[in-house]
Amino acid sequence: MLWIMLSIQNQMFPRMTTNDTFQVWLQSPAPNGADGHFHSIAAQLQTSRIECNPCQMPPEGRNTILLLLNDQTTEEEEQECLKELLEPERHVIALYTGEKKLPFYRVWRLLSMGVDDVLDLRGKIRLADAVQSRLHRWSVIDRIVDSEQVQKTLLGSCPAWRKVLRQVVEIACFSTAPVLILGESGTGKELIARLIHDLDKRQDKQSLVLLDCTIIVPELSGSEFFGHEKGAFTNAVANRDGAFSLADRGTLFLDEIGELPLRLQAELLRVSQDGLYKRVGSNIWKKAQFRLVCATNRNLLQEVEKGDFRQDLYYRLSTCVVQLPPLRDRRLDIPELAEYFLAQALQTNTPPPFDPLMLNFLLTHPFPGNVRQLRQLITRIAYRHTGDGPVTIGDIPDADRDSLSFAPHGWQENGFKDAIRQAIADGVGLKDIKRIAADVAMDIAIEDAAGNLQEAARRLDVTDRLVQGYLAEKKTA
Repeated sequence: MLWIMLSIQNQMFPRMTTNDTFQVWLQSPAPNGADGHFHSIAAQLQTSRIECNPCQMPPEGRNTILLLLNDQTTEEEEQECLKELLEPERHVIALYTGEKKLPFYRVWRLLSMGVDDVLDLRGKIRLADAVQSRLHRWSVIDRIVDSEQVQKTLLGSCPAWRKVLRQVVEIACFSTAPVLILGESGTGKELIARLIHDLDKRQDKQSLVLLDCTIIVPELSGSEFFGHEKGAFTNAVANRDGAFSLADRGTLFLDEIGELPLRLQAELLRVSQDGLYKRVGSNIWKKAQFRLVCATNRNLLQEVEKGDFRQDLYYRLSTCVVQLPPLRDRRLDIPELAEYFLAQALQTNTPPPFDPLMLNFLLTHPFPGNVRQLRQLITRIAYRHTGDGPVTIGDIPDADRDSLSFAPHGWQENGFKDAIRQAIADGVGLKDIKRIAADVAMDIAIEDAAGNLQEAARRLDVTDRLVQGYLAEKKTA
């Protein structure tokens, strides 16, 4: 079945100009290592309205670091410095000022550690232009990600989700390439496809056309894609436009592309490359130009190896790949999502809060059905809730309790025993096992609390001071 959605104009999103001003911080792994370069770099950046701040720890949050490196900087110094600098909302550009050629393995190592880009200042690069263009791009992306339109439809603020949204915004706004969206069922693939279409900057952009590949009837598949002429087959009582025609100058979203039969895969490859097709029952070639967005919960590379998916089509579709994280990898977003779904179900702007037991249950449940399963559960909880008080564990419907229950202390069986067994086999003593387990618990709690030390302490049932002391000791170690 085809679904057609109208385009949303790009004017809803904030725009920026190259005249915007920016700030950066110049850092070096070595103490005072940037002093000799600061004035020269600051003067260059000033020509592009970029204020360069001297070596000091920049404020937390969204900002950009210029990390000064040379051929004397060791790998250990780089790692230690980046450990302090890298944050989810922070960008780092490495500037190389050494006299020797910059080895590529070192560039790749920096990128793998989280650096956004590496600029070799020994070449003819115009530093101010290079930095300004990157700052402008990142600012545009961040403003769109923070826009009301995006935040109201794709809720979530955890680092993993924000990273995906930035990637989607950049792909949508700065390219017209095909996009392949990968993710488990219920992770929001269709919402991402709609966002890509909404952000597409084509001036003459038309509709978004959705075709679910799981419900295509083999006998009518040609008509679904190509359309047909009147009398082309029994019951073809009139001309009909197919998905390619309807998506002309718009976006064609093929959901569950992994279910498409091999015969249709070949046809799709031909149309996606040349834009030419014929209606069923016609000898006239027609042309359609559209942005192709596909989604699947299958591992298409494995399908290629098994011979169930064409390799050439895979590489055609995967020009840009977006991997959506499952809900278990973005647990910090569960309270926000649950509150939003509860407000929708109760049709109110001020939904009741979740009590601590209920919130703890939501945060620890695996939710194999991801956001879709969370939404359905909250909807069922909403019709059980009564009164003005908080949502409690008793609001979970009886029918859900058996399927949602889990054995007490099940975490001990979830690979924990195997890890301890391996540690003992490696000769690790009980004292070290206790210390390492405690450190891992601290790291997980701080990460899941998005750096909120009071919340991390609450989850671990320890004092704030203990968590603060752990972080201070970790930084000086």
